[in-house]
Amino acid sequence: MTYREARVYLDEMSKYGSVLGLETIRGLLRELGNPQDDLKFIHIAGTNGKGSVLAYTSTILSEAGYRTGRYVSPTVVSYLERIQVDGSWIPEEKFADLTERVRDAIARMEAAGEHSPTVFEAETAIAFLYYKEMKCDFVVLEAGLGGELDATNIVKNTVCAVFTSISRDHIGVLGDTLEEIAENKAGIIKPGSAVVSAVQKPEVTQILKARAARYGLELAQAGYVDIIKEDFRGVRFSYKEFGELYSPLAGKSQITNAAAALEVIRMLRRLGCRISAEAVEKGIAHTVWQGRFSCVMDRPVFLLDGAHNEDAALRLRESVEAYFPEKKLICIMGVFKDKEYEKITDIMCPLASSVHTVSLPDRKRTLPASELARTVRGRCPEIKVKEDESVEQAVHEALEEAVEEDVILAFGSLSYLEQVKEALDRETAEWEEKERMNAGPDPEPSGRGLEMQQQKRGIRK
Repeated sequence: MTYREARVYLDEMSKYGSVLGLETIRGLLRELGNPQDDLKFIHIAGTNGKGSVLAYTSTILSEAGYRTGRYVSPTVVSYLERIQVDGSWIPEEKFADLTERVRDAIARMEAAGEHSPTVFEAETAIAFLYYKEMKCDFVVLEAGLGGELDATNIVKNTVCAVFTSISRDHIGVLGDTLEEIAENKAGIIKPGSAVVSAVQKPEVTQILKARAARYGLELAQAGYVDIIKEDFRGVRFSYKEFGELYSPLAGKSQITNAAAALEVIRMLRRLGCRISAEAVEKGIAHTVWQGRFSCVMDRPVFLLDGAHNEDAALRLRESVEAYFPEKKLICIMGVFKDKEYEKITDIMCPLASSVHTVSLPDRKRTLPASELARTVRGRCPEIKVKEDESVEQAVHEALEEAVEEDVILAFGSLSYLEQVKEALDRETAEWEEKERMNAGPDPEPSGRGLEMQQQKRGIRK
């Protein structure tokens, strides 16, 4: 099986959607020899911030010398990004080989009359096989949907159960109330595991404490962060016994996420893990996490953020108001139709001078650009709204509209931010080519002229 064949096979599986429950993945992993039972996990559940806490925690562990697997969903840069070891993506050839093993196991299940796994269950099995083969010391595992019945919750060896901010999302699937959603996510707590949480609403904290107490465990909750300096490029801060740290991840929510990750590190230290202050400092400074208040251009400032629910939109608004007071804001917005897009519109769009609406790559789930435009016009009639035929058109028109002092913000869903970045790269390449043609022959074949052009435009590769 080639990598392309593996992707086609999994894409075909994705047509059948997702099903909550552990019986099917239990059968699949049994066919594969239960690779997850030979691994140790830091399991992360929550509504917002899972990926950022995962990125911080896994980078620190890698800096400390532990071979660390990462399981990420959804991804922004590449499909292969979802399965990593020490920040390196699984190679295409290895992914194809493991997909073939999983395909054969599924065929045996189907021949025995068992239910066929979902694509997420198949991907999770591929990841477990890879982490075992790579002899990972830890796997930092991001839950998919929920917690208790999520496919990732098949794991037994949970060293630490971690909870990022829990809010109302996937209403009707995980529960109808915040309390029901929290109960669902609390299901990743295992007997003997440490339990860590970011700052939560009181009713969520109560539920997490109660579930931990059921197993005789205590909840360690992240606390106060001393912010030394912050802007849209990053933040300098200290936390408890950790001295001054620098994180390149900007945004108000990232300060909360960093505190949660450091609380995990404190807990792992108590359990005997050797994680030096230097490893913590380097890990925080080297953490990369695309699509979370990510700045990809300086002039004008161009930001990408996957704020796709009410709580994330509130944090995004807080960051925009803090870092860019009185700046003209041009928005590119794309959302799924099953999200609370009206609330996101109410929170974010009043800050904007104009909004470009786009349809997302997933045509089955996307809210069409035309319908999103009607929503924005109806709720923010004073704002200029343009429904664009494509992400490329939206990026082009936003750049044409902006001057160097303005801010462009693409938000609403992680699923299209890669397209935004690719469109921006193409716009940049075309601009550079025009500059080169206007300047005539380049007397410096070393490429310094191109470097100067990039500095002039403020491009971040």
